[in-house]
Amino acid sequence: MASIAGYLLGSIPFGLLLTRAFGAGDVRQIGSGSIGATNVLRTGRKGLAAATVLLDAGKGAAAVLLSAMLWPGTEGVAAVAAIVGHCFPLWLRFKGGKGFATAAGVLLALAWPVFLICAAIWALAAVVSRISSVASLTAVTAAPVAAWLMGRGDLVVTLVAVAVVVYFQHRANIGRLMRGEEPRVGSKP
Repeated sequence: MASIAGYLLGSIPFGLLLTRAFGAGDVRQIGSGSIGATNVLRTGRKGLAAATVLLDAGKGAAAVLLSAMLWPGTEGVAAVAAIVGHCFPLWLRFKGGKGFATAAGVLLALAWPVFLICAAIWALAAVVSRISSVASLTAVTAAPVAAWLMGRGDLVVTLVAVAVVVYFQHRANIGRLMRGEEPRVGSKP
């Protein structure tokens, strides 16, 4: 049940719902075609992008907290399912977002001290590289290591699974990074 609940919560396409509701069109028709906050930002609506981050993170946290309450011990399953739901939502023909904001919410609910370390790592990588995908990939790579170093070895497998899903969704970004073509934050697509 935790996996189904996590998937269904994760599959709520907040980026698409917000851009449509506030007259910014179908976010899937611009930029990368993703429903996530980075692509919502390409609409020029910073408030919608910020709301997308918060709602996408919130659904990840909600999946973990709901599973802890209803099915204790299944938080890791719900966490990964929420990210899979965001990335591959049934109602959008399995074409969703990249999963990072939902992963951040999952981590916040699983272990907030690890979240704080990864948030700092994300911020540093974002400032240094000015590339959203670099910051996201750096943070999800650091998460299982940070969890292990902080005595949360129980989270390592879950956080590795989270990183695998996020890396898979960023495969086009990784290709552009390798070719030196990945756009910097604030540049026009």
